[in-house]
Amino acid sequence: MRNYRWLVAPPQPLLVSELSHRLNISPLLAQCLVNRGFVDAVKIEKFLSPRLANLSDPFLLPGMATAVERLLAALGRGESLVIFGDYDVDGVTSTTFLLDALQNLGWKADAYLPHRMDEGYGLSRDGVENCLKKYPVKLMLAVDCGSTAVETILWLRERGVEVLVLDHHQVSKPPPAATALVNPQLAAENEPCFRELCSVGLVFKLVHALLKRGRQLGLPGMAEFDLKRYLDLVALGTVADLVPLIGENRILVTAGLEKLNTSQRPGLVALKEIAQTPPVISVMDVGFQLAPRLNASGRLETAEESLHLLRAETLEEAMPLAQNLDAHNRERQKIERGIVKEVIALVRAKFNAETDFVIIEGQLPWHIGVVGIVASRVLTEFYRPTIIIGGDGEVWRGSGRSIAGFDLAAALRECGDLLIRHGGHAMAAGLTIAPHNIDEFRRRMNELVRRSIQAELFQAPLRLDAEIKLNELNLDVLEELDQLKPSGQGNPGLQFAAGKLTHSRPLQRIGAEKQHVKMWVTDGTAKLEAVWWNAGAAPMPDGTFDLAFAPSINEFNGRSSVQLKVLDWRPAKI
Repeated sequence: MRNYRWLVAPPQPLLVSELSHRLNISPLLAQCLVNRGFVDAVKIEKFLSPRLANLSDPFLLPGMATAVERLLAALGRGESLVIFGDYDVDGVTSTTFLLDALQNLGWKADAYLPHRMDEGYGLSRDGVENCLKKYPVKLMLAVDCGSTAVETILWLRERGVEVLVLDHHQVSKPPPAATALVNPQLAAENEPCFRELCSVGLVFKLVHALLKRGRQLGLPGMAEFDLKRYLDLVALGTVADLVPLIGENRILVTAGLEKLNTSQRPGLVALKEIAQTPPVISVMDVGFQLAPRLNASGRLETAEESLHLLRAETLEEAMPLAQNLDAHNRERQKIERGIVKEVIALVRAKFNAETDFVIIEGQLPWHIGVVGIVASRVLTEFYRPTIIIGGDGEVWRGSGRSIAGFDLAAALRECGDLLIRHGGHAMAAGLTIAPHNIDEFRRRMNELVRRSIQAELFQAPLRLDAEIKLNELNLDVLEELDQLKPSGQGNPGLQFAAGKLTHSRPLQRIGAEKQHVKMWVTDGTAKLEAVWWNAGAAPMPDGTFDLAFAPSINEFNGRSSVQLKVLDWRPAKI
């Protein structure tokens, strides 16, 4: 088990008592809300009751008015346009949503998804050239990419092609000279913040803005158009892209999960059946069951199959596509496991925690479609910013993941002279590099990390909402705490600590390979069941110990009970 750095949120009894009384909620729920930055009763009420009616005016987004004006001009002139998307789940759901909405509203629109291996990430020169050969238009709408594509957009402008960019990634300096750049990263500090939105959320805002303006102009079809029917796609893309589930995203995902659970979209019906999802789909089910299958085709080849699945009109058309994606996902998992094993062995053989502040490894055979997932696995093992690079001819492509406190995309900009292309977020980014530059790139990045991060931040944090007594947890309390869902990035799931526990019964090994451990713990106030999933051969808690855990409701044989998921333990201070 990882040696975590326990960070128990400080109790704030006066503020918690005031909020608990004013909102008629338990002190424990009030403490958890304070931990998430909520101290205003009005904002808390909105957070606990997310409603679509509370979404902000889409025209507050930078560049939105210009984009809407240009798209309506194209509609009026009968001008054709092409949507240039991306091959991850956010990109594919964005493309599906936008293509379907525009076509149903009267636009002449087509879509193009780049090939990961042949064309690379984003609005690449190869990608747009191939796109225009297939769809020779004068208006391109780049979705989930384009914020750093300065040279490509200039090349397109020189050829009379206007580009509208709808993207949430960090913007280059100077920004690309697009006709419109709709990106929440450009929002002013004093404007409503949309920075949490990913691209499929921006598509929702764009279509909302088009409908709003179209209704003002009395355009046909705008008044009757149902925007809510796309919320299942919005939930899929938002959860898969690991953006914070706060603000606008919390509203969209809450409504989107409801839509996803009742969706009759044939592609999603087939995907849910193949993935064997439960009757009520959660954020976790989207992240671990649906999203990986939708991602699989784009990781290994082209995301066209995922696009076709989401646009399928019948279950008979959708089912073989879903089966193929499931097969692609199994192949992806096999490739990923092999590379992870190889990279971890390679790093372990030379890793020095005192001097190695970043992990950057690259080899020709490593499949560039899975390097991002591999980077996440390696980061989990060593807890260092990690970039994994795969070979692709004369230039190699990589993907990185970071830790709290280090802006990966900003660091790549500082190393821009060593890179062919780069872009992304603070916590995840991609790059293209010549292999002879990798050693110098590693050296420079190592120095950037060394200067940026204090030593204690290299120990993975375990953020805990409170230290509690076991008798504070019961079914009614957990039901009340469920109001914090959907949880995810920016709104983490509940995690607590309980001190000075002992075992009330002997431990029990469970699972086909006895890889899990069930225990029964007590602190003198209550006895609760706890499960340590995939404990393996890790040392077991003994004597008197503190336990970090996530509480849940366990349903078994028609009976509900409180169960603790073990996160970590440590000997109690006597």
